[in-house]
Amino acid sequence: MPKRTIKYTAVSLLLVLSVLLGAGCAMPYIDITPEPPTSTAPLPAPGPPPTPINPAWTPPPTGNESPELPSIADVVARVKPSVVAINTEAVSFDFFNRPFTQQGAGSGWILDEDGIIVTNNHVVAGANTITVSLDDGRIFTIDAASVFTDQLNDLAVLKIDAQDLPALKIGYSSKLRVGDWVVAIGNALGQGIRATQGIVSRHGVSIPITQGQTLYDLIETSAAINPGNSGGPLVNLAGEVIGITSAKIAAVGVEGMGYAISTETAIPIIEALVKNGYVIRPWLGVILYTVDQFAISRYELAVETGVLVTQLVSGSPADKAGLEPGDVIVNIDGVDITSAEQLIRLIHASQVSQTIVITYWRGETQNTTSTALAKSPPPP
Repeated sequence: MPKRTIKYTAVSLLLVLSVLLGAGCAMPYIDITPEPPTSTAPLPAPGPPPTPINPAWTPPPTGNESPELPSIADVVARVKPSVVAINTEAVSFDFFNRPFTQQGAGSGWILDEDGIIVTNNHVVAGANTITVSLDDGRIFTIDAASVFTDQLNDLAVLKIDAQDLPALKIGYSSKLRVGDWVVAIGNALGQGIRATQGIVSRHGVSIPITQGQTLYDLIETSAAINPGNSGGPLVNLAGEVIGITSAKIAAVGVEGMGYAISTETAIPIIEALVKNGYVIRPWLGVILYTVDQFAISRYELAVETGVLVTQLVSGSPADKAGLEPGDVIVNIDGVDITSAEQLIRLIHASQVSQTIVITYWRGETQNTTSTALAKSPPPP
């Protein structure tokens, strides 16, 4: 066969193969046309038309006037110069009882232009070294004598040697509504002052912090609260402090649940710390334990509810009333007592020098006594 013929024959084969291969790669065609019904039954007759709700109804007009969003930047610019970063060092011990230095970070805010700083008790508790960094770059080391705390409400006041500082204004947390915008500003993660925004989710919230300690009248907010934010201000859109950031719920699947101590609760405590160095409260002078199954079994108690007296201070109102370790207080002034926390709140709601009537069990015998509450002594 001549070469020319072979050449064209090869080209023709290639063309045929390409057509076949292209046909093999094409998307197969699937007939999805429904088959005609096989039933020969007659179709049902159409029913009467439905009665309309309102034939004359028209949709409401579409509005384009949405309210202007708040300027968070203006709030932050106003508040940030008054927020401080607090860094601490404390001595801790490892598993083998070897000492090591543990560092911590928190926040605070300027209450008074002459150097009064507000923060949380847990930010500075147990610290050997406390430093306060201002927004203008100045750093102050705090002497232990300039730290005043109230563990019960998780509040603390520090004093630095500075004047003419930009103090924040106090707002009315009682006027907050669910949905109001708020801004949390603080030393988040110890990486410098930053701001987060959110709304008021709830107010008047109580959450347990530790065994025997509960914080009351808290503001719940969706603003992100992170370690290091503690002690910083929660402010409204006027830049006024309406809460002191204190805690958050950290759990898998939980977001946007941070808490701040309301100013209504905090300001009287802060005032007492500034004026007296500690908070003066009515005082009974006992250490208590809520009766549970362990206490009932361990001490062979005759009652199933109440508060067990584990220790008392010599010369205290409890001592003068004749109470002893092992007694179980079950009633004060006609109010049944079921937990140590309840008893403490009841005492604090009373007045110094007020006489209270105490019903308690000692062994198998129920007794009644009375005593006048004293002024709480200064912390050690």
